[in-house]
Amino acid sequence: MNASMPDPIPSPQPESISPTPTPQPPTTIFRGADGIRAGWRIVIYLALAAVVAFLLLLIIALLARGRNFQVAQITPLGTGLGEAAIFLVAAIPAVIMARVEHRKFGDYGLPVRWMPGRNFWIGVLTGFVCISACLLGIFAFGGFHLTGLGIHGSAIPAATVAWAIAFVMVGLAEEFSFRGYLQFTLTIGVGFWPSAFLLSALFGLAHARNPGESNAGLVSVVLFGLLFCLFLRRTGNLWWAVGFHAGWDWGQTFFYGVPDSGMAPYHNLFNCDFAGPRWLTGGTVGPEASIFTPIVLIIAAIIFSRVYRESKYQAVSTPARQTAKRISPEE
Repeated sequence: MNASMPDPIPSPQPESISPTPTPQPPTTIFRGADGIRAGWRIVIYLALAAVVAFLLLLIIALLARGRNFQVAQITPLGTGLGEAAIFLVAAIPAVIMARVEHRKFGDYGLPVRWMPGRNFWIGVLTGFVCISACLLGIFAFGGFHLTGLGIHGSAIPAATVAWAIAFVMVGLAEEFSFRGYLQFTLTIGVGFWPSAFLLSALFGLAHARNPGESNAGLVSVVLFGLLFCLFLRRTGNLWWAVGFHAGWDWGQTFFYGVPDSGMAPYHNLFNCDFAGPRWLTGGTVGPEASIFTPIVLIIAAIIFSRVYRESKYQAVSTPARQTAKRISPEE
């Protein structure tokens, strides 16, 4: 008879070991839990922008040595080159900051993969319709009349394209300067709409140096800024605002040939008779200081809000790539 073998003693199971979390640097006045604080990021960004601006001005001064440039009219070449320089001053520091913050440049409002997508073209059409509606209101009170073509023949398609390119550069430069990196980073620090009101006020102050500008015109500029922020908030990027900006300016300066902050247009498609009280025509500023511009912008904001109901703008303090590194496989 065989003796029964005792049951083997089970070996103890090793305890599961949780992964050691990555130690985080201490929180200081310069650095928070998610990296450099928003205020200091803006200081670094502005310092980089100042360096880029200085280098560009130095290059321009060397190229323009011995030449005297006086701006009496808005021209496609002058407008395009000037705004391209402004865009570089705003975009180059943003590219650098994107590397520092481990983000993509497109996170700041200009995703290149969407260029020029549906939002841009809808914005262009809407901007042109809005300036047309504003001038239609002025026309109804006798302050605006088209008097004939300003250019003829082959100059028409050439000027059409040249002004289109110039005003796309205007849209890119001004929208990214005031609603790109700065809006993104300030949103992280204080929220979207406080940032929008602050930057829109600065947007107005930046236009105060335009020749012939008025208080009514500056109020409209601030309203433009807030409308563009609404576009950004609801669509998630700046392409709607860039398109609207380009479409409005192209219609105002080239297509209708009306004054723009005291500057006379050049190679505009139509000549016009633009005269009347300042509240109606905007005076030297042009239609942007007319009583009809705030009305049109408010109507545009209401219609846009009805069509685009969802807020898609995202400004997160921690980039997705950094968040993924902090989460262990078990989590």
